[in-house]
Amino acid sequence: MEYIYDKIMESVKFIKDKIDLTPQVGIILGTGLGSLADGIDVHTTIDYDTIPNFPVSTVESHKGRLLFGMLKGKPVVAMQGRFHYYEGYDMKKITFPVRVMKYLGIDTLIVSNACGGLNPLFKGGDVMAITDHINLLGYNPLIGENDDRLGVRFPDMYNCYDKDLVKLSEEVALELKIPMKKGVYVSVAGPNLETAAEYRFLRILGADVVGMSTVPEVIVARHQGTRVLGMSIITDMGLPDALEACSLERIIATANKAEPNLRNIIAGVVERL
Repeated sequence: MEYIYDKIMESVKFIKDKIDLTPQVGIILGTGLGSLADGIDVHTTIDYDTIPNFPVSTVESHKGRLLFGMLKGKPVVAMQGRFHYYEGYDMKKITFPVRVMKYLGIDTLIVSNACGGLNPLFKGGDVMAITDHINLLGYNPLIGENDDRLGVRFPDMYNCYDKDLVKLSEEVALELKIPMKKGVYVSVAGPNLETAAEYRFLRILGADVVGMSTVPEVIVARHQGTRVLGMSIITDMGLPDALEACSLERIIATANKAEPNLRNIIAGVVERL
C-alpha cells in the first residue's frame, strides 16, 4: 500500500504543476458522453498517457484525457474517458484516477455512464439518477491490505449515492422539464452484452439498469469520503421477451442524442453545489 499511496502522490504532484485551479468537483464521462465536456470552460488538458502511473483508455469514444476548468462558476476536473474491468485492468488501476482526484481537491464526484435498461417502464434515451447499486463484477477494489491514509478498512456504503445530490438532480431536471428516472444500477464484467436469461435474472435481483462500469469508482469514492452523484443514460433495452440485436454504434448514437439532457442536469447540479 505504500507503493500505491506513493504512486498517487507522484501523479498528483505532476498534475498540480500543470494546473492553475483546485477542482471542487470531479466528473467521469462514460461511453458516448465525452461531449459533456463541451460545457466546461477548459483551462488545461492533460492526456492520460503523459501522467505518471495513469492507465490509458482502450475503448472507442473514450478520448483519454483530464480536463481542468470552470463549470457554472465551479472549478472542476473531468475524466474524458474511463477504465473498465474487461479491458484487463485490475480494480486498483481502474479506480486510481478517483484517488488522484481526491488529493487534487475534489469533495464531490459525479459519475456518468451509458447502460442497458431492465425496467420495462424505462426506454432508450431516458436519463436516470442512480439511487443504489449491485456489484456483480466478481471483485472489489478494496480487496487487499488497507491503507488508513486512503480510507477505513470497512467503509459503510450507507448513502452511497448521496440522497441530497439525487434530490438536487431531481429539482434541476424538473425545472428544466427533463423527464428523469431513478433506479438501481447493476455492474457486470462484460464486455459482451447479456443474454435474455441474464437480463431476466438481473431484473429479478432488483436492478433497473445494467452496465460494465461505475461501481468500482463509487466504492473507492465512498472509501475515501467523497460524495457521489451517479447518472445514467439508457441506450438500449434488455427486455428478455422483446430482445433485439444491439451494437456499439447504436449505443453511442443513443447516448449522443440524449447527452444534452444529461449535460444540462449535471451543469445545474454543479451550479448549486
